[in-house]
Amino acid sequence: MNYWLFKSEPSVFSFEDLKAKGKAGTQWDGVRNYAARNNMKAMQIGDLGFFYHSNDGLDVVGIVEVCALAHQDTTTDDPRWECVDIRAVKDVPKPVTLEQVKANPKLAEMALVRLGRLSVQPVTPAEWKEVCRMGGLTPAP
Repeated sequence: MNYWLFKSEPSVFSFEDLKAKGKAGTQWDGVRNYAARNNMKAMQIGDLGFFYHSNDGLDVVGIVEVCALAHQDTTTDDPRWECVDIRAVKDVPKPVTLEQVKANPKLAEMALVRLGRLSVQPVTPAEWKEVCRMGGLTPAP
């Protein structure tokens, strides 16, 4: 099991929007950064991720699951750009703010702190456990 963080501006596509897609989920399209694309190419079905509201909110608000492996992003004909499909799993009971993440020494090396602009980021198992704890969730194994 690997863990990830997916960023989206809530005014463009929110966690509520993802929940409305149901079990089928949706493709995580429009990513035009090679590091973020490579992160998606490394994902496996069943991997979990945090859904992070960027720009407006700046907080982890939900848990998502990868439900389709990397495939051509249908928003472009350029074969370099691939994406995965994700679906909503659950809300984070107490959204975890960027400020809280930055204030936690256990999360000092988290990509969210170090690589703030990267839209799809890896999360270590220890970081996953800590953010889940902060958000009032029992982390998945």
